[in-house]
Amino acid sequence: MIVCSNCRKPYPDTGVPYCCPDCGGLYDYAPFPSFNKDGLQPSQSGIWCYQEMLGLPDHAAPVSLGEGNTPLVWAEFFGRKVALKCEVQNPTGSFKDRGSATLVSFLQSRQVSEAVEDSSGNAGASFAAYTARAGIRARVFVPESASGPKRAQIEAYGAQVERIPGPRSNAAEAVRRAAARGAVYGSHAYLPFNLPGYATLAYELVEQLGEAPGAVILPAGQGGLLLGVGRGLQAMQQAGVIAKMPPLVGVQARACAPLWATFSYGLAGLQFVTEGATVAEGIRVKTPLRGDAVLQIVEASGGSFTAVDEGDILSGRDQLAHRGFYVETTSAVVWKALEQLAEGLPDPIVLVLTGSGLKNSS
Repeated sequence: MIVCSNCRKPYPDTGVPYCCPDCGGLYDYAPFPSFNKDGLQPSQSGIWCYQEMLGLPDHAAPVSLGEGNTPLVWAEFFGRKVALKCEVQNPTGSFKDRGSATLVSFLQSRQVSEAVEDSSGNAGASFAAYTARAGIRARVFVPESASGPKRAQIEAYGAQVERIPGPRSNAAEAVRRAAARGAVYGSHAYLPFNLPGYATLAYELVEQLGEAPGAVILPAGQGGLLLGVGRGLQAMQQAGVIAKMPPLVGVQARACAPLWATFSYGLAGLQFVTEGATVAEGIRVKTPLRGDAVLQIVEASGGSFTAVDEGDILSGRDQLAHRGFYVETTSAVVWKALEQLAEGLPDPIVLVLTGSGLKNSS
């Protein structure tokens, strides 16, 4: 069931409000879909073998491009054996496809014919691809600074791109104005429908490893992937599939690191947070909408947040590429985080490589 996290009113049976019409609160699952190993559908591919756990209406038909079931590749870094979850091999080149598949499946179930979204690039490209697959017209608001390849990818799927001057937050404001005029806002940040899609990454990890990860390190902007993976692991713990939650490590660019600042210094830390320019454009989010929930899941896991400087992000991108892993700069934040934390993390350590290096190429 989905309810407003503020006033607790349920999500309406018709329409697609992106926030509660009564109080403006965020919608969320209450409770999150449970994990049921007896409900697996081996005949389905990718994330859809977990269809019973995706929290979609019974009549919702899957909108799929073959997302999920991404490789887990082993390597040795900093004297530790590390598993790399290669989300770059999703259909549009990023982890966002797991969430777009479930989100757009919901939009289609509500007979949406046109929708808007805002994104620094990856979410917009993924949204454009899956709406194209569903026959839904899309308009995507992006910051003017979004990388050229990402804008080109969005346009290639037939979506209309609205380039908004200024920081990432300006694009979010522009799309909310469009929603106020009546557009369906298929938001990957406001709406919760992508979270069970992200949880499938956790389910795959446990299946591929044959055990729970020792620790999971991944980039965090809005923190949706972190929240979805955490809830997926939590669901597996509650189902008795794993004994305990592994520590989750969220990595932010120091130029814009609200989750790290709050985790490290409490609410007082937010006064020093800026929406500074960063090569990790995909995690440049000054005010994460589900920040409280993200902080809570990391604390519950015994994990932490860390922040990475710009030079270390670029170095991380190069170090990963020299070892065969071509990732975008947003994803490369995990390299320095691993260097900082490897000694104190339990095996097996998992790095989530969230987006392809082709996203940044000119």
